[in-house]
Amino acid sequence: MKATFYVHNIGCKVNRVESDTIRAQLLKSGAQGVEREDAALIVINTCTVTSEADTKTRKAIRQAHAFEQQPWVVVTGCSTVLHAEELAKLGERVVVEPDRAVALKRALKLLDELPKRGKRTSSNSAKKKTAQAKTTSKGAGSVIAMDFGDDDALRVGEGFNTRVGIKIQDGCDNRCTYCIVSTVRGVAVSTPVQKVLTEVKRAARAGARELVFTGVNMGSYSDEDYDLTSLLQASLEAAPKARIRLSSLEPLDVTHDLLRCMVHSEGRLCAHLHLPLQSGSDRILRIMERPYISSQFEIIAHRAKSLLPQLALTTDVIVGFPGETDDDFRKTMALCKWAEFSKIHIFRYSRRPGTPAAEMEEQVPAPVKAERAKKLSDLADKLATADAERRIGTTELVLVESPERGTSESYHVVELSGDYEPGSLVPVTFSASKAATLVE
Repeated sequence: MKATFYVHNIGCKVNRVESDTIRAQLLKSGAQGVEREDAALIVINTCTVTSEADTKTRKAIRQAHAFEQQPWVVVTGCSTVLHAEELAKLGERVVVEPDRAVALKRALKLLDELPKRGKRTSSNSAKKKTAQAKTTSKGAGSVIAMDFGDDDALRVGEGFNTRVGIKIQDGCDNRCTYCIVSTVRGVAVSTPVQKVLTEVKRAARAGARELVFTGVNMGSYSDEDYDLTSLLQASLEAAPKARIRLSSLEPLDVTHDLLRCMVHSEGRLCAHLHLPLQSGSDRILRIMERPYISSQFEIIAHRAKSLLPQLALTTDVIVGFPGETDDDFRKTMALCKWAEFSKIHIFRYSRRPGTPAAEMEEQVPAPVKAERAKKLSDLADKLATADAERRIGTTELVLVESPERGTSESYHVVELSGDYEPGSLVPVTFSASKAATLVE
């Protein structure tokens, strides 16, 4: 067997950075990245934020295990924290390890042993070999692996996203009643500032022109004397030819200092904020234990757009939260329309065992959730089109992702006509044909 592998990512941008880190380390070890069906080893980095994510995880494991190549399947990440024993039973060559750092070590060991084994023909033999390799995790517990892999393993180039993720934080100290993330990710932890700056410099030197800062709750960043804004300022200085995009921020973490930093960066700190709203109803926000009310969100959005007229504002909304009435939903629709979001990620509420909301009465029927999701989706499409049309005639720097496609500062996909080098930043004036849909 050749030392070939594939890394399958499920979930958020934080997961993507972790998956890219695993892939970079496996490449550095000398293994060859191939298509999933051709790999001798498949690593699956999982998500458990919704029941749909858990379903995707189980499906991915079964598919990987069934390939003719008979690969080893190393499963790690958030879903394994809650469902380790269940996932380990999905195949005799399935290795479950919640800690991503340990999972990486196991993957490296398996790859090292592959050439010595030859093609696996006996399922009984494989079962014996994996019996001791399956998870040692018992029950739920937080998994934080801030520093795993090798700093020399670059996540830039062929096989990686043009936009390079930089994980600056993990975990969350909030306890929203619908969310399981604080259980599986643990308390908020910040990546040391010097490690962040080192990654920023190395990625920029390797040619990355857009760095995406990611974290579970980035606004909580704190290391030495640095908060998020001062970290961004230092990072802009460390990578003068790159721009930085923030993946997601809690609304109350959008400070005046942060907005001023965005204004003075002259486009190098992208005028794009993703602020999870979740609901436009104060009653529902209170039951969710979100730390703001709708009027505070409106003030923050108004201040940001006043200082940055070109700002693209995107959001997350949960429909069908327990007890949500038609009036609550109307308030959500009204706030979304007022805010003129350029993209709305819509989630139908999903019961997560272990969260307070899962035990609440007045669970909303599935057909009602589906109807509300459809109405909000229709509004989201109209708002996205309106935002794109407002930009016609304006010019933004676009990150070239392929000869025909790029991503603007405002996170729109634009069609390119010209001989542009992938990975470069080029000024593009929006026209009707280039004001397309937003990046997913």
